Amino acid sequence: MNRQVLFICLHVLHSVVGQISYTIPEEMTKGSLVGNIAQDLGLEIKRLISGKAKIYTRNTDEYIELNRERGVLLVKERIDREALCTETTICALHFQILLENPMEFYSVTVQITDVNDNAPTFEQRERKFKISESAITGAKFQLERAVDLDVGINGVHKYELKPTDNFALKVHNNADGNKNVEMVLQKPLDREKQEQISLVLTAVDGGEPQMSGTMLIVITVLDANDNAPVFTQSTYKATVTENSPKGTVVATVTATDADQGSYGKITYSIINTLENIRKMFEVNQEKGEIILIANIDFEKSRNFEINLLASDHGGLTDSCKLSVDVQDVNDNNPEINIMSKSNVISEDAKVNTVVTMINIEDRDSGEHGKVQCFINENVPFVLQTSTNNFYSLVTDSELDRERASEYNITVTCSDEGVPSLSSSVTLTLQISDVNDNAPVFERSSYEAYIVENNTPGLSIFTVKARDADWNQNARVSYILEDSSVNGVPVSSYVSVSADSGVIHAVRSFDYEQIKDFHFRVKAQDGGSPPLSSNVTVKILIQDQNDNPPQILYPVQTGGSVVGEMVPRSADVGYLVSKVVAVDVDSGQNAWLSYKLQKATDRALFEVGLQNGEIRTIRQVTDKDPVNQKLTVIVEDNGQPSRSATVIVNVAVADSFSEVLSEFTDFKQDKEYNDNLTFYLVLALAVVSFLFITCLVVIISVKIYRWRQSRFLYHSNLPVIPYYPPRYSDTLGGTGTLQHVYNYEVCRTTDSRKSDCKFGRAGSQNVLIMDPSSTGTMQRIQSEKSILDEPDSPLEVG
Repeated sequence: MNRQVLFICLHVLHSVVGQISYTIPEEMTKGSLVGNIAQDLGLEIKRLISGKAKIYTRNTDEYIELNRERGVLLVKERIDREALCTETTICALHFQILLENPMEFYSVTVQITDVNDNAPTFEQRERKFKISESAITGAKFQLERAVDLDVGINGVHKYELKPTDNFALKVHNNADGNKNVEMVLQKPLDREKQEQISLVLTAVDGGEPQMSGTMLIVITVLDANDNAPVFTQSTYKATVTENSPKGTVVATVTATDADQGSYGKITYSIINTLENIRKMFEVNQEKGEIILIANIDFEKSRNFEINLLASDHGGLTDSCKLSVDVQDVNDNNPEINIMSKSNVISEDAKVNTVVTMINIEDRDSGEHGKVQCFINENVPFVLQTSTNNFYSLVTDSELDRERASEYNITVTCSDEGVPSLSSSVTLTLQISDVNDNAPVFERSSYEAYIVENNTPGLSIFTVKARDADWNQNARVSYILEDSSVNGVPVSSYVSVSADSGVIHAVRSFDYEQIKDFHFRVKAQDGGSPPLSSNVTVKILIQDQNDNPPQILYPVQTGGSVVGEMVPRSADVGYLVSKVVAVDVDSGQNAWLSYKLQKATDRALFEVGLQNGEIRTIRQVTDKDPVNQKLTVIVEDNGQPSRSATVIVNVAVADSFSEVLSEFTDFKQDKEYNDNLTFYLVLALAVVSFLFITCLVVIISVKIYRWRQSRFLYHSNLPVIPYYPPRYSDTLGGTGTLQHVYNYEVCRTTDSRKSDCKFGRAGSQNVLIMDPSSTGTMQRIQSEKSILDEPDSPLEVG
């Protein structure tokens, strides 16, 4: 059969905001234009491209495609209206145009118009009748309807029966739009003249060009059958519930025949031409019961029209129609279709940002098809209804990735059937990070300790800051802020590792120079722009025992022989002197203890362990030597400890003359021994060298006397300060003397063995210890002392 392509101009049927319709004929070639969707929706081409416009359809097959670059809809696949819409007159494609950033959708309907591309067909190419010759004029014989998959004017338009010698064709229009075709006997049959008659039934459609189909009717003329079967009703009605089990009796039809015998025995049959009727139902030929033989689904077919035929054995028939309505059962769960969704959303997204668009479909009807959707609680999202069965998942409040980096949103949809059926889908949404958190240190401030004399580069301490953001925004770098310590940049003291926050010592520290200092460290993240915070770090230098004790009193000089004097009448516990020392270290490194290391008579003196006081431990006797030498060691409490020693000369005598006599006898004994040696040598020289004896004697005597006079004139006799019993330590071991004392000076004359002469100087030398000093002694002289004269044989240092 020749086919002609029917071209129908495309035009916009209906256009409102978000909805538009087109009409196209079926069988259009691939790539044919459907419509300019961009123009009709008032959208720019660049919006279609930037929004990644796409077509969303519930069906798996897509017949229409979107060309974003041109903004037009094109035919993607050839459309066969008869295959797409089998039982409906109006055939249309429904889909949505989706756009992102922001999310939008527009509903589009493309109506498919029919093209006359199908000819009427009969299910059977040949139909046989057995008709008695006694059949009366006007007897009706039901014929099969032709089927044309086209609709409207392209469907079956008329029937023709040839030849028309004995039979005429009668067509009845039903309320449902179908036609009942009957063959009516117009002229009595005569078996004797014509035992078999052949007729041709032609069905013609109304399309352009017209198409037709034929069926051969073969009539065998039988002997007389006077009465035809008659149904009790011309139309029967029945109801069946979907999902009814196979074997369910839907209805029972009844026909009667007044004849007896074989002519009165009725046989029932289904004469529908549509194949789905015969696959769904069958009839009991003897009882007239219509039985369900397949699963019945309301969503596929809601009504069935069954044409039944009652035939007797004489060839007479009658027909009726059974209308079966299918009752819906809530047997379909709502279908949740994700039209478009975002897998990642920024935490700074604004409220009401569309995240996902959802389409809901329930194939049930009535209350069974009404669906309500909701999402789980405690999520910052809300489900909004945009149009019928379309939902948008939007943000309901501000997002914070640090509180929740991912959301599992469960969308649940339930229908209103009894019992209610529901479906659910879980959407996983990642929250992308924004640099909205500054680094935070673990402490508000830090204190670290380091022992002095450290090695440069030593790791002191580690500061740690955490950033609640993620990835690059949480990558923390540490920076030493510029500041100064005692006018020196802090960078010359410490450095900070940018990655780890480890603080290193740049130099070796000395506790005696600096005891502590502080600085600030900044933690900065890697975001754009970066965020930062500061913290104060205090470094405390810990003392090390690196300084020995320093002796402040008594002051050691190379020429001193005696430093202190103890009268022989001194009692036990007499305060002889006090050793004063200090240690520039701190803590236990500066705790000093005093011990007597060596002494001329260890049984006579003791040293206070804590205060350094030298006291007698027994009564002084006349047998005790005048000259006593004490060695005192001063130790600190460090580990290891460090020490210093001092020698204290003590004279045990009641007066300075006794002390001087001791020293004078000592000198004279020494001179006597020297003279004896001299004379022995001289005697030997006289014996050996008699010739020069006189000369040597004279020269020797002269030289001897000259040397002796010079020796006595320049002898350096000691000055012994005398401290009366009032001497005491008033400052608890600090070594300072608050009291003023007078002292006397004695000297000898030029005579070799003359007695000592005592005299009080015209002025007084006063020893004053300044409380603000560290233990040094100052001598205040109001008038020039006789001891300061250049020719004085005795000076006090």
